[in-house]
Amino acid sequence: MQRTKAPLAFLLAQVGAHAAMRFGERISRLNLTPPDAGILRLLGVSGGLSQQELSTRLGIHPSRLVAILDALEEQRLVERQPNSDDRRQYALHLTEKGQGTLSEIGRVGREHTESLCASLTAEVASSSLVVPAIHSRVISDGLLR
Repeated sequence: MQRTKAPLAFLLAQVGAHAAMRFGERISRLNLTPPDAGILRLLGVSGGLSQQELSTRLGIHPSRLVAILDALEEQRLVERQPNSDDRRQYALHLTEKGQGTLSEIGRVGREHTESLCASLTAEVASSSLVVPAIHSRVISDGLLR
């Protein structure tokens, strides 16, 4: 029986699902979930966001975000500070511990990338711009936030 080539979109979906699952396993060693890591990463580059802004940027339902932020605040990774412009809102910031955890997330992410790419030959690795190009197109088409 002749084996047919799988469509690129199917392959990307499979790789993405596998990569997401493995990242979730790795990040769980820090007592975090992938959404936790995404929130910490975004607050690391855009501290002072309101919960509403964060919810919009990440595409997380506001009530789900509140629960996640409560847990991150309990772990002393994130703090809600009064918003100087609007007393009805809080400004979200990483704590010192949260900044350290963000560094650990970066280390885990690098290890994850190395593990996923370990079997690539130099030739295949040099063509690794294919996926970022597709990703950029998907974002520009508004399919991802």
